Amino acid sequence: MFRSFFLSRRWLPWSVLGSLLILFATWYRVQLDVQINEWFGSFYDLMQKALGKPGSITAGEFWAQLATFLRIAMVYVTIAVVLDFFVKHYIFRWRTAMNDYYMQHWHRVRHIEGAAQRVQEDTMRFATIMESLGIDFMRSVMVLVAFLPILAALSAKVTELPVLGAIPYSLVWVAIGFALAGTLLLALVGIKLPGLQFQNQRVEAAYRKELVYGEDDATRASRPVSDKLYADVRSNYFRLFFHYLYFDVAKWSYIQFGVMVPYIALGPTLIAGVVTLGVMQQIVRAFGRVESAFQFLVLSWSTVVELMSVYKRLRAFERQIDAGGGDLPPPASIQPIQPDQPAAAS
Repeated sequence: MFRSFFLSRRWLPWSVLGSLLILFATWYRVQLDVQINEWFGSFYDLMQKALGKPGSITAGEFWAQLATFLRIAMVYVTIAVVLDFFVKHYIFRWRTAMNDYYMQHWHRVRHIEGAAQRVQEDTMRFATIMESLGIDFMRSVMVLVAFLPILAALSAKVTELPVLGAIPYSLVWVAIGFALAGTLLLALVGIKLPGLQFQNQRVEAAYRKELVYGEDDATRASRPVSDKLYADVRSNYFRLFFHYLYFDVAKWSYIQFGVMVPYIALGPTLIAGVVTLGVMQQIVRAFGRVESAFQFLVLSWSTVVELMSVYKRLRAFERQIDAGGGDLPPPASIQPIQPDQPAAAS
């Protein structure tokens, strides 16, 4: 899964230079997000001034603020579109490297249950998940690097926390504590999901394989056999649905409560009226960025479960390759007849 791409001379430009480009572009997007956060502070302060004292700002000041946001947003959109386009090509090259490696050893592993599915479908799913999950993880790390100092500086404007009182870097600790509690909660609630997801792929593969055999052999995929295999699929899906039910209850309850957390933390400060509307917007937005970055596993747990399932299947496949997989000889190569070469007379 990894060495075929990152340790291959053929894919070195994509694996090394491509990774560096993605890191740089992701970091630049985070810096633009920091600029937007600063803009929110100045814009809402300007609106508070305009609404509190009519005629205190000019039309030029108002339109200049909107023009500043438009400039930053246009650059952000351009970088986001180009980066997503490049990442899709990057991930497909990764899948190609995996595919080439597995097909190189196909003669050793073609007898393994679901071998065709692992080469075709699992590599595709692995690449797709890595595209979304990998980029989100890098962005979360960079968001923390960029926004933690901002949130720490803004914490100086918070007079005290409810119940706990005055604490240095209070907003940082609240974000860390709430995200850590959510991660532990959902990891505990969803502890059975990876195994069920892995089992789900096994029963799906068994059902699909029997149907494929039935396309060429009338004695295969008979109704009793197919009904039994599909019953296994249904049973596992229903178990999965049940466990996702209470997992989703915990997940969405936690996320919705998280919307109120920064306002609860700012309660005494807002009641005292010691911050402006612009500062409040900056704090809430920076808190949300830091909190969501810490909540990477919480927000991506379902995807992480799927990745764990795909990884376990491919890793088992690779162990067979490393062990020799029975060391079956490769089939003899057959040279196809070229269009301009007539076939020999029989």
